[in-house]
Order: sequence, then structure tokens, then C-alpha cells
Amino acid sequence: MCRSPQHDRDRDGAVAAASPRHPPIRRFVLPLVLVLLVAACGSAASDARVGQPAPPITATALDGSTIDLAAYRGHPLIVNFWASWCVPCRQEFPLFEEQLKTLGPSDGLQVLGVLYKDDPASAKKFLADQGATWPSATDPDGSIAKAYRTVAPPQTYFIDKDGILRGIQIGQVEAQDFATQYAKIRP
Repeated sequence: MCRSPQHDRDRDGAVAAASPRHPPIRRFVLPLVLVLLVAACGSAASDARVGQPAPPITATALDGSTIDLAAYRGHPLIVNFWASWCVPCRQEFPLFEEQLKTLGPSDGLQVLGVLYKDDPASAKKFLADQGATWPSATDPDGSIAKAYRTVAPPQTYFIDKDGILRGIQIGQVEAQDFATQYAKIRP
């Protein structure tokens, strides 16, 4: 027995193929999911990128004082992520101290340390043992390391007097590395 098609209940009286039950929802769900996914991944504008302004740093130093990256404007700046358990950090600290003594008075060089996944007591002892004279910020929630895309210490950022990131050194900074990177921020 042959059945006739049922009416699709629209005005034209013709029988049409079944349409999806909720087409307007499908038009909005995919774009909404994409927008939420992009938002969840965060904005690349706040990440450290060569040629862009360095991400802001506002933190507490190991000595309890407040550190604000904006206060370093007008000076070439080295931001070094380090930890007391980091062997290459022990090897590069004397180089930073030597360059700070030489280039600080002539060029205005400044160094700012950022503690990476380390405990403050061990870090203070490390700084004292190394004779480091520059401030070091704590980063208890890892937000500074995340903004600078730091994956492990040592990781060093070379920022010019205008606050623009000009170089990134992943791993230990040796004398030749320092010369190459510092040439990018030298006033």
C-alpha cells in the first residue's frame, strides 16, 4: 500500500524534506564555542614578545619591598628568572654582577631577578652566597613566569630603556651571549 506524503504544515502546501529541529541554535553554538575557546587560551598581547613592550611586573621582592617594572624605564634592563636549585644560575650570576658593576655606572644597566618555583628562604641564602646586589621578585602564583613564557630557569630577557623587549636568552647566559644580547639594548 502506498501512502501519500504528509503535509509539512507550511503555507505553500508542498511537502519538503524534514528540516533540523533547532537550526538557529546551531548557527550560534559553534561561533560561541570558538569565542569561548579563544578567550580561555588567553591573549597573546600580554605575553613577552621581542619587539613588543615587556609585560608588566608588580611584585614583592625577597626583602619585602615592592618591585614595579615601570620604575626601570630609562635604563637598559635584564630580567632574569632563576632558582637556588638551578646549577646554570649559579654559573651566570657572577657574570651579571660583573657586568652590572661595569655597565651600571656607564650605561645605567639594571638587573631584576624573578624567583622561579623556589622557596624564599633558599633564595635569600643563594643571593647572599652569590653576592648578588640586585633585587629579586617573588612569583608565588607563577603569573610573572607565565606572562614571560618562562619554562625553566635560567631564562633571561633584555629590555631597552623604553621598556621594549629586545632579546630572550633561554638557558645560561655566557659572556658571548651577554655581549650579543646587550648590544640590542645598549643606550
